[in-house]
Parts: sequence; structure tokens; C-alpha cells
Amino acid sequence: MGRAALRTWRRLPPTLELASGSKCQRQGLSTFPATPSHTTTKSLTRQPCLALSQNATLEKVATDLRASIWKQMSEAGIKYIPSNTFSYYDQFFAPPAMLGAVPERYSWTGGEIGFSTYFSMARGNASVPAMEMTKWFDTNYHFIVPELGPNTKFSYASHKAVSEYKEAKALGVETVPVLVGPVSYLLLSKPAKGVDKSFSLLSLLSSILPVYKEVVAELKAAGSSWIQFDEPTLVLDLDAHQLAAFSAAYAELESALSGLNVLIETYFADIPAESYKTLTSLSGVTAYGFDLVRGTKTLDLVKSEGFPSGKYLFAGVVDGRNIWADDLVASLSTLQSLEAIVGKDKLVVSTSCSLMHTAVDLVNETKLDSEIKSWLAFAAQKVVEVNALAKALAGQKDEAYFVANAAAQASRRSSPRVTNQEVQKAAAALKGSDHRRATNVSARLDAQQKKLNLPVLPTTTIGSFPQTMDLRRVRREYKAKKISEEEYVSAIKEEISKVVKIQEELDIDVLVHGEPERNDMVEYFGEQLSGFAFTANGWVQSYGSRCVKPPIIYGDVSRPNPMTVFWSKMAQSMTSRPMKGMLTGPVTILNWSFVRNDQPRFETCYQIALAIKKEVEDLEAGGIQVIQIDEAALREGLPLRKSEHAFYLNWAVHSFRITNCGVQDTTQIHTHMCYSNFNDIIHSIIDMDADVITIENSRSDEKLLSVFREGVKYGAGIGPGVYDIHSPRIPSTEEIADRINKMLAVLDTNILWVNPDCGLKTRKYTEVKPALTNMVDAAKLIRTQLASAK
Repeated sequence: MGRAALRTWRRLPPTLELASGSKCQRQGLSTFPATPSHTTTKSLTRQPCLALSQNATLEKVATDLRASIWKQMSEAGIKYIPSNTFSYYDQFFAPPAMLGAVPERYSWTGGEIGFSTYFSMARGNASVPAMEMTKWFDTNYHFIVPELGPNTKFSYASHKAVSEYKEAKALGVETVPVLVGPVSYLLLSKPAKGVDKSFSLLSLLSSILPVYKEVVAELKAAGSSWIQFDEPTLVLDLDAHQLAAFSAAYAELESALSGLNVLIETYFADIPAESYKTLTSLSGVTAYGFDLVRGTKTLDLVKSEGFPSGKYLFAGVVDGRNIWADDLVASLSTLQSLEAIVGKDKLVVSTSCSLMHTAVDLVNETKLDSEIKSWLAFAAQKVVEVNALAKALAGQKDEAYFVANAAAQASRRSSPRVTNQEVQKAAAALKGSDHRRATNVSARLDAQQKKLNLPVLPTTTIGSFPQTMDLRRVRREYKAKKISEEEYVSAIKEEISKVVKIQEELDIDVLVHGEPERNDMVEYFGEQLSGFAFTANGWVQSYGSRCVKPPIIYGDVSRPNPMTVFWSKMAQSMTSRPMKGMLTGPVTILNWSFVRNDQPRFETCYQIALAIKKEVEDLEAGGIQVIQIDEAALREGLPLRKSEHAFYLNWAVHSFRITNCGVQDTTQIHTHMCYSNFNDIIHSIIDMDADVITIENSRSDEKLLSVFREGVKYGAGIGPGVYDIHSPRIPSTEEIADRINKMLAVLDTNILWVNPDCGLKTRKYTEVKPALTNMVDAAKLIRTQLASAK
């Protein structure tokens, strides 16, 4: 046996309980999934617990969790156990900390980077904003983007990789220390504020490699025999200059790496042929890791291009990004074909990527439907699958385990609950039509303005308002049947009334009901759609302290009953101002769920779009004049290879248009997107044909506006966010006004909206009220200036 490996950045549990009994923020702790006793709650607090006594407790809990995780992997038979996969907030914070690459605004003076600096970078503080946050490749995980420039000074500022290796070794567990590779670190960074955008980040390669050498030297001295470099950017479309950087980097590191087994890991997609050639010819590298689940063509590449003699292949055949049980027979066949190429002793069975993207353990799911549960494998089960495949490859096949797996696969294929012929037929009929609204957006906006009578620079929020402990308690008690439906409706109605009153007092123009009845923007809808299943404890980290519990789409999707109409009509009855009906769009529901893998994703998306279309039409019939259909995850799902972009964008945009193609011109359709690089898909965003789009802007240094400076014409309404809601920092009226003026330099006055970057669910009212007050005051200030300039 002994040929099983796991790829990580994995996470700790959602809540850390302090000795004092208070709850510390789940600091985005990243490592292998925790034991069942740690997975039952989700932290609701958001501020870092930085008191000295709490720091010590936090560190103690983290140490204990790492120990339990290493032990769990060791006892499962995993030979190549990773270390340095732990993070207090973000997995991509390890390189900036290790390299001492702290932006000047955080006033770091050297030495080991402490909690105060660390969390200021991640979340901002009263005086400085946080670093930009964006999506990790095409996942729902967000990472903090490093900021670099020609004057960035690098120094060995975090010994975390070495200390965690020693920590595991002291427990009798030999690990493979994991480092973010130097080239991927630079390619995933951005020029710091004030640095010309054309600055070549790869020019810093020679500056960071000395620190990498120091880390490697310490690991060797500590007794490490393996080291893993994660270079996920190798699956992207790289040019010759970028590929040359990999060759240069590892040639420079070769002497430092001498005596170590060096593994280069890639994941999330096929590796292009030129990148494969570059990777397999890198100096001093002894092993290569590939995602053979999403990278379905990589297997053909290995067969056609050959594989370097004497090198290890870490074969990612167990899906690290979805929760379906592996088809062990199919995976074993793949492994056997690879073994014939690589050699019997050089093939290592692995997950396709980190298990941080899947739920922790099916043991925690005591109420999940037994049939559906038999089709699933969470992280703990995937560890067992990896080991079972490694044993089978070595001639020690567990026949009973394979028989049970085959039975589960057959059950899923034949279950009548998976297929709905009526839904299948309706979705198939969509493919031949364009599904656009009959009137162009300019004419629609005119009709909507006559009906809504909004001021210049209308103000709104994105949807959710703070979810207080009392509110969560009410939902929890209703779900547990501790309060009646009448009591629940009364409590939610009271909360909506409060939110409406706050917005009217703030003088916001287009209101929201605050979504107090919703636990999550995807789960809430999935609970009311057919074809979905739900976990009790299937939490997955989204960013920092934020976890989500993705629904499981196991079958064909339809909408049995209206989902939001009751609450939206109630909210509209409380005010004479326009009240937005709030929906989550089909692409976001798809991308933020664990999606069935037995049919193409676009077919599932079309089914969801039809369900949302019915809801949109019912909202309109109920008198809701403004309907927001959030597509926060549209950009997230963009394939990593450019050759696949057009196909995805075609069906994703089409799915959105399906939802609202039948409404009247006077019904205003909004959508919202957040925390991704949208500039490269701006024409697809325009093609969505929404009347108004609100979009993240402030945390990314307003780079969205650059696309309009470059000549892209946008005729619909647009609200680039004026402040970052993922930070507790409250922006001043002057700061927000300055942002609005920057927007007006590139956008027409009559299309610009003023709104925050995202929903306010994770904030406190003590932050929300003053921030929105300043936002409205800023909008009024600019309106006055515009009027006086006429």
C-alpha cells in the first residue's frame, strides 16, 4: 500500500470556543476537515478575537485541531500527509507572511507578523482598508490578493512552514510541507496602489527566491524528505514569458532543493500541452500532481506526450470539489492505465484538489435521506476512497467496499426520484430560442422612470440587512417546531417593518425587505425547489469567517410553489417607495451548490432558470415593480481555459435572460455581482440585458471603472459599489462622494446608482446605519453639485 496522498488547503471547524465561554471568530482556519464534534455550529461573530488571553486560547485550539487532523490522516493509511496547510484567515496569506510582503499602510515594522497586522490586512481597520478579495480560480472560495511593487521589500518573516512540520514530527507524523509556488504567487498578485498597472510582477522573482531558499534550508535541517509547491496557475493559458519564469525559478532553486523529493501540484483544470512540457522538464522536480477529474484531457496528454522516467505521478482521481461518491471501478481503471505508463512504484493516488471545497464528514448527517446519503462522500469518506484505491492498485482490494460502492452507483443511476421527464422536456425546448425582452433597455428605462419617479443617483442596498442573534434564534426555533407558524410570521413581519422604517428614515430610494426569513441566498431557494437535498452540517468556507452550506442538486429541478411572493408583497405594503423583490439567479444557485455530475451543468442551469422565471412572473403579478435576480457567481463559473469561455458564457447569460424575458417594460430587473474580475466579461454582462446592475467596486481599487475608461459603452443602469461591506470600517461622506465623482467621470449621470458593494447580512447595525447615512448624504451632496452646475 502506501501510495495514498491528499492535496490540501483544508479548514478547521466553523466555531472556536474560548475558555471564557465566548465565541471567537472562525478565522478562516484552513486545514484538513475537523472531527465530527467540531462541525455542528457556525460562528456568527465577525471581529477578530485579538485580546491577549484569547490569542493564546485560539492558538491552543488550532494546535489541537492540527494534531487531530494529522492523526486522522495517518490512521486512514495516507502516506503523504500535508502540513503548512493551516491558516487563520486565508490560505493565500501564507506567501505574503512568509515573504514579509506587507503593504506599507499597515505600518508593519518587521519581525514575525502578528494577529493585529494579519487581520488588518484581511479585514481592514478603523484607519486603513483591507486588501482586495477575489475568487480563487473558479471556486466559491475568496482569497486576499497580494499587493506588490518595485519597492516591496522581502524578508523571511514567518517560519510557519517549518514550525508546523516540526509540530507534526513531534507527534510521530511525517508530513509533506506545502508552499505556494513562487511563480503562482506572483501571477496571482497585483500591482500595489500607486504602482503602474503595467509593472511586471514576475520581475520580482529574483527577489523572493532567496526567502524560498531559506525556508527550504530550514525544512531540510528539520528532517523533511519531501516538499510540495502548489503551482495552480500552470493550468491557465500562459504565454512563453510566464512559462519561462517557471523554468528559471526551479533552476534557481535546484541546488537548495537537492536531497529533497519535490512535488509540483496543479489542479482545477486540464494542463495545457506547453505547460505540461514545461512542468515535466523543471529542474530538480521529482513528482507532478494533476487533477484528473476536471482535467479530463490530461490523461490523454500523459499518454500522448509520455511521462518522465523515474518520476512520481500524483493522480487526482477522487473529486475534491464535489460530494458524490467516487466510481471506484472507473477510477481504478484509470489508475491501472497510468500505472502502465508511469511504473508500479511511481503512481500515487490522490484527491483532485484540496478537500477544503467539500463538506467534512457524512457521520455528522444523521437526518439526511438514506438513499441520497448512500450516493455521497464528504472529505472524511474521500480519504477512505483514496486509501481503498491505493490498496486495490497494490493488489489488496477490499471487495466488500467495492461491491457496496458499485451498488450505490447503480442506485443513483436508476432512482426514479432523479429524473422528471416534464422538466427535461421543458429545459430541452429552451435551446433553440434567444429569450430576450422585446424592447431595448433604453426604452425600458424610460418607461420605468415614468412609473418609479426616482431621483438622479438613486440609492439602494443589495438585499440583506444584519442577521441578528435574535433573528437567527427565531428561524432556528421555527425549524425545530418550538414556535408556531403564526409566531414565526409575526416575528419576521416585525423585523421587515424595522428594516423598512430604517431605510425610510435614511431616505433610501429603492428599498429591500432585508431577507430576515432567509438563512442563505442559495439554500433558501433550494429548500423550496424539487431536486435538492440539504445537509445539517455540510459547511464549506467561503472566505475568512464566512461559511456556507451548499445544497445538493441530485435530480431534475422544478418549483412546486411560490417562494418569495408572500414576504415581498408584505414588505411592499409597508411603504410607498419601490420595494425590490429579491431572488437568486440560476447560475449562482448552480455554482454555489454541489451539482449533480450525471448530466451537463448547463442542462441543470436551464431547469433552475425555468423555476426562477415562474417566481419572477408571480412577483410581477403581485405588484412588485423592481425585481433583483442576483448572479453573484456568474463570473466565478467561467472556465479557466479561454477556449471554453464562449460556450459557458452563452448558456450562463441565456439562463439569466430566461428568468425575466416575459415581464413588462415597466418592471425593472436588477442583478448583482460581487468579488470577481469582471472586466474580461463585460460584453457578456451587457448581453444579460438587465435594467440595472450593482457590482463590487470599492475593494478592488475601482478597477471595474477602467473598462469604461477604455471606451466600453454601457446604457443600462449601473451601481458600482461605493463602500466595502466586508470590513467593519465606516467610510465618511466625503470618501463616498469622491468615489461617486470618480464614477461620474466615466459613466453618465442618468444611469448611475449609489449602493454598497454587497449585502449587509454579515455586518452589525452599529456599522450599517452610519455607513448608509454617509452613503445617502454623499448621493445628496453630489445631486446638489450637479444641479448647481447646470
